[in-house]
Amino acid sequence: QVTLVECGGGVVQAGGSLRLSCAASGRTFGSYAMGWFRQAPGKEREFVANIAYNSITTSVADNVKGRFTISRDNGKNAVYLQMNSLKSEDTAGYYCARATSYYSDKYARGYDLWGQGTQVTVSS
Repeated sequence: QVTLVECGGGVVQAGGSLRLSCAASGRTFGSYAMGWFRQAPGKEREFVANIAYNSITTSVADNVKGRFTISRDNGKNAVYLQMNSLKSEDTAGYYCARATSYYSDKYARGYDLWGQGTQVTVSS
């Protein structure tokens, strides 16, 4: 059974940085696009970033563009989210997700496996 486990969340001051990691079990990690989503209390889950199976294409949401970067290492079965210049509005639970294909978009329906999430709290 394939699982996703996120880590790297925590409490950071505004303007600081965090790097989230998502480790995947199983031998087919490199065959799927991956994504990061987040959800703040009382708000809907929102797309943050995604990356194709071969890292050739990536995309990030407009509200994190220039601050967040997604990357992956298929040899380590891992995907990362580097978050810089954090703002209080970035406070949320962050979830990595496996897409159903080589490429993915920003819609959650295109992802079929989710991690348990890691909390990021940005203090102002």
